[in-house]
Amino acid sequence: MERRIVIAGTGSGVGKTTLTIGLMAALQQRGIVVQGFKCGPDYIDPTYHTAVTGRASRNLDSWMVGREAVEEIYHRGCQGADISIIEGVMGMFDGKNSLSDEGSTADISRILSAPVLLVVNIASMARSAAAIVKGFQQFGLGDRIAGVIANRAGSEGHYKMVKQAIEQECGIPVIGYLPRDMDIELPERHLGLVPSVERGEMQPFFDKLAERVTAYIDLDKILELAACDELQSIPSLFSTNATSVSKRVKIAVAKDAAFHFYYPENLELLEAGGAEIIYFSPLAGEEVPAGADGLYIGGGFPEEFAERLAAQEQVKMSIRRRISEGIPTLAECGGFMYLTEYIADTSGNIFSMVGIIPGHVTMQQKLAALGYREVEGTAGNFLLSRNVKARGHEFHYSTFQANEGVELEAAFQTKGRFGTKAEGFTSSNVAAGYTHLHFASQSSIVPIWIDACERYHRQRR
Repeated sequence: MERRIVIAGTGSGVGKTTLTIGLMAALQQRGIVVQGFKCGPDYIDPTYHTAVTGRASRNLDSWMVGREAVEEIYHRGCQGADISIIEGVMGMFDGKNSLSDEGSTADISRILSAPVLLVVNIASMARSAAAIVKGFQQFGLGDRIAGVIANRAGSEGHYKMVKQAIEQECGIPVIGYLPRDMDIELPERHLGLVPSVERGEMQPFFDKLAERVTAYIDLDKILELAACDELQSIPSLFSTNATSVSKRVKIAVAKDAAFHFYYPENLELLEAGGAEIIYFSPLAGEEVPAGADGLYIGGGFPEEFAERLAAQEQVKMSIRRRISEGIPTLAECGGFMYLTEYIADTSGNIFSMVGIIPGHVTMQQKLAALGYREVEGTAGNFLLSRNVKARGHEFHYSTFQANEGVELEAAFQTKGRFGTKAEGFTSSNVAAGYTHLHFASQSSIVPIWIDACERYHRQRR
């Protein structure tokens, strides 16, 4: 027997993240070990989960990695935990497209045979809330809804009216609520989130939220509803134990407040494939480690730290030197931006970056791209060759412009909702672009990269 539960919503903005973090914090205060998961590709919410629980939160995305990988990622992540809390994405049935549940919270609940708590914003309604819940129950996999939590209740009396209506019409318990005037709001998912978490500034917020959740929600009932049969998984991604694999190469991974968006499985798959991960911080002035045979610069918010990154000349020089020597390099989103010549902010200020890619990025006030991507490599891409496909996600506020008169070779052909486009930059040893790849979507990525690192290592001897 184990405990797992999905926190779903009727739509975005109904309070899933606030409730999820509050539940995690409240259960932690009881001495319960909590493991967090996030449906979909988002990096921000797992950062909150990890800060609250002290355990790395993991993404569960059935479109990017498939059913078996979701089961395996869940099974690995929940080891040693007393309960797994799985935060949904958007509305319960919203996923890859509007014609199926693929990639949705409902899909994850089905794959994991997990009960669902549905969060409903009850502001300005009473009996109508029951109609909403009834509709979710009768649609698709809505029969997995085991209970309801009401958000933005105007008063305890308002909550009781809604509770009575839902329980009478839908036959499931309403186990608590959060008041509209709770005097606590989830901080904006701003770009300073990670450094504020690292400095411990979020702890008072977590504590206060735990206090409110404990006061208004029946935690014992949640533990009761979360009881499930243990989920079995057949290892396929991780058929070997990473700690027992002999390390053939060393891969340097940029990790700090500017570069921190990595799917944990990507790093774990590299380790299981024979790589030793060495972290370094460009923000702190750390150069590419001397013993590195590969380089991975993930996403993040380099634009928020552009002035500090620009001032680290020795770091930029070390990256230019190692790339020019042939170190096999993957740069995703923020890492791609960092390898260009400069970042221009929305005020027109220019900050010099590494300068490997002949072009620059300009920050926009509005979102420039968002969505799933099916990615196919190009002929010059050392990591993902032509006709080899992987899956990932794109989310950024900047646009890239190549230098005038320069024709770059794109790293990928990416397919999204609006068609296919050439994207990124590639050379003999660099694959860089806006797309965050999930290595579990293409099994060849890790061995190809590690083999390239071994060749580079022999070349340097």
